[in-house]
Amino acid sequence: MSAASSAPQRPNRTTRTRRRALLLTGAAAAAALTLSACSSGGVSGGGGDTNFVTGNNGVDTVAEGKRSAAPVLSGESIDGKKLSTADYKGKVLVVNVWGSWCSPCRAEAKNLEAVYQDVKDQGVEFVGLNTRDASTTLAKSFEKEFGITYPSIYDPTGKQMLRFKKGTLNPQLIPSTLVIDRDGKIAARALQALSEDTLRGMIKPVLAEK
Repeated sequence: MSAASSAPQRPNRTTRTRRRALLLTGAAAAAALTLSACSSGGVSGGGGDTNFVTGNNGVDTVAEGKRSAAPVLSGESIDGKKLSTADYKGKVLVVNVWGSWCSPCRAEAKNLEAVYQDVKDQGVEFVGLNTRDASTTLAKSFEKEFGITYPSIYDPTGKQMLRFKKGTLNPQLIPSTLVIDRDGKIAARALQALSEDTLRGMIKPVLAEK
């Protein structure tokens, strides 16, 4: 066998182009996953008969009479005060799970605050659930940067998220946003960064319920 025939052959231009395209496709897919959600919340999962319907906007909703009760979330706020979702019974409650390190959380922060300002006088309250931040200093800086005025429970280890039962619309990703009806039951959930319009669309039908 000649030296020329034993030498390894280099991939031709078509093969190299195809490999490069596959690598770029994989990188784009990974980037899309990173942007869509920061991480798993470490919750117990959502198996079972959930009764929810997923809309075209990616929001899961549950009809009245088929909803599961939301657990009470409580602890110290970022400002060191006692805070419990039980104090908002009888009102529509929006719970947003976030972290200062989470890019989608940063993208939606001003949208949440804008909607809060518009609906807070209509019987709607907002409570944040800050998780995976190493200190309240990071969380406070986030709130200052984005002008957040509603309170947040400080939950660095994610224990509050573990209170949600299997088979319910639990906050499985960060960010997650839940709308809880006046009876303390989960009416809607989004596992993505929200626009103002999408969030308003989650709140409006629940607010209209009597």
